[in-house]
Amino acid sequence: MANRKRKIVLRCPVTEEERKLIEHKMSLVPTRQIGAYLRKMAIDGYIIYTDTANIKEMNKELHAIGRNINQIAKRVNSTSDIYREDIAELRERLGEIWRLQRTILSTLR
Repeated sequence: MANRKRKIVLRCPVTEEERKLIEHKMSLVPTRQIGAYLRKMAIDGYIIYTDTANIKEMNKELHAIGRNINQIAKRVNSTSDIYREDIAELRERLGEIWRLQRTILSTLR
């Protein structure tokens, strides 16, 4: 260890599945030494972070619309009446979903 260029040792426990995945990814590049591969990825690799807040918000809206549709369907089945306010609310919520979808798509470009 006295003649080594790199004297600091970093340890990172992994699962068997993670080890296989690392070895598979390593097989895609010319490096055959796991230390060299891990060092290169730790220094030069990059992490892609995806903010899913908009998608979660859209899912919440979709869930709310689903509840509203179920409530309207129950009322229509029991009374045979449909109310303009119900349709207006569904249109409003659908508009919100379209707005969220445009926001999500614009951030992906």
